[in-house]
Amino acid sequence: MKALIYHGPGQRSWEETPDPRLTEATDAIVRVDAVTICGTDLHILKGDVPAVRPGTILGHEAVGTVTATGTSVTTVEPGDRVLISCISACGRCRYCRTGMFGQCLGGGGWILGHRVNGTQAECVCVPFADTSVHLLPQGVSDEAALMLADILPTAYEVGVLNGCVRPGDTVAVVGAGPIGLAAITTARLFTPSHIVAVDLAPARLEAAGRLGADVVAGAGDDPAAAIAELTDGLGADVAIEAVGVPETFELCTRLVRPGGHVANVGVHGKPATLHLEDLWIRNLTITTGLVDTFSTPALLAMVTAGRLDPGGFITHRFALCDMTAAYETFADPQVTGALKVVLSRA
Repeated sequence: MKALIYHGPGQRSWEETPDPRLTEATDAIVRVDAVTICGTDLHILKGDVPAVRPGTILGHEAVGTVTATGTSVTTVEPGDRVLISCISACGRCRYCRTGMFGQCLGGGGWILGHRVNGTQAECVCVPFADTSVHLLPQGVSDEAALMLADILPTAYEVGVLNGCVRPGDTVAVVGAGPIGLAAITTARLFTPSHIVAVDLAPARLEAAGRLGADVVAGAGDDPAAAIAELTDGLGADVAIEAVGVPETFELCTRLVRPGGHVANVGVHGKPATLHLEDLWIRNLTITTGLVDTFSTPALLAMVTAGRLDPGGFITHRFALCDMTAAYETFADPQVTGALKVVLSRA
């Protein structure tokens, strides 16, 4: 088969590689029908995730068709159409038993495209298939389901739920890339009074407004002043960091009101300064997190019922064999306007 192989920082190629094979009784082989690229993949290519070894197939989000299963797999069978979650779960360890699948001690967690070969390929071996894939209803498209593999549960769990968004809140989302837009979309489920999107790219701010932001702040704007005007000077109830650089994390701590929440979702490759000399007196709650994907069934139910439409995140479509062009498009959003790209077999 062909797959996107990581060869070290700054190096990747779409090339021939051996087909995956079942190695454990809990594995499933899935033919990839649709796949996408994540900002985390770009962090890996920058060298920010040294645990990824050269020779690894990248990717952790896909929709596909099961072609083979190990002898212990009972919930899916060949021919089933499934969503491959970005998080694998053994289902038995202490963390899995409490729904913290991202911290799995039994060999799962974020492993696809990280510690084992991932989904940016024509086929993938999925560990712990019974607890790591989701059967898809016929009415849910590949593209809609694909947005549930990572960005929607990540934004919802690590941003909105960790940030304790409540009805009537003012929510600041710093970074209007795919994760930030997913945070805007899922924050709306809690009917906040205001959602303020902060980004430097006009195209992303336009998308933020289309997906539910009431106020946008771009280059040259003062987001703190905009939020102060909305809140009688208090500040945001919740600030969601969706970029992953020190400056945006520190901005979130300035935008939030005393007693508020800062929910960090972005993947950081460099240290950020925690200004405790200013923050200690403000009663802030700061959370971080890797997605657990415990919310995927609920989000899938909302998509199936037509209550949640993930289609607005997708800006570019490619054939699966055009992986190199898709990466070039996704990696240069200032020029291309890319949010989520989808690569399909058909």
